Amino acid sequence: MTATGTRGDKPFHATHRFLTSLRTTPEALLQLVRDRWSIEGWHWIRDTQLHEDAHRYRGNGAGAMATLRTAALNLLRLAGFESIRAGMQAVTHDIKALLAMATRKPEPSSS
Repeated sequence: MTATGTRGDKPFHATHRFLTSLRTTPEALLQLVRDRWSIEGWHWIRDTQLHEDAHRYRGNGAGAMATLRTAALNLLRLAGFESIRAGMQAVTHDIKALLAMATRKPEPSSS
């Protein structure tokens, strides 16, 4: 699999190879890999921006905190922040902006 894009201003190009005994089509295998990296990308954001792995919540607390983190990330995305870090910095000390994000009316879906 070849990945290309930009990080900041710099272009990148990477080739990833996978070895499996799974009998499937190339298209299905590509979808499995994409699904896996989508999940990894989501967890990477949660750990690097919210330091999720550093917390040691147990029982219901772990699930409740995961739900709150997911809500926070989704609010930042809905507010138009492409960078989670920039979004967090924008609202960290601005309770009015945070409340405005949490109480804004959803836009009609295009579907």
